[in-house]
Amino acid sequence: MSTLIRVGEVSDVSPGTAKLVEARGKRIALFNLNGQFYALDNTCTHEGGPLADGSIEGETVTCPWHGAVFNIKTGAVLYPPAPTDANSYKVHVEGAEIKIELP
Repeated sequence: MSTLIRVGEVSDVSPGTAKLVEARGKRIALFNLNGQFYALDNTCTHEGGPLADGSIEGETVTCPWHGAVFNIKTGAVLYPPAPTDANSYKVHVEGAEIKIELP
């Protein structure tokens, strides 16, 4: 069973940016792509780089440490050195509130 955890408000994350949030002790990168919100584990699967600090281009984020590239919408790794996908989470916007669905 999953639970919705409030992590902020729509105004907290400008379009084209990311913000580090915490939910149940997890560090999560929350992205705003043209008003649509997406969430990935903040930790790159290569050596733990902070994805919320990565550069965003279109639907991708590049890890600031070693350049691994992930799809923001799915968490799929698109370019090494990351060996596996990043965990992604469903995001719900209720009015001005942003909630992340966690298992």
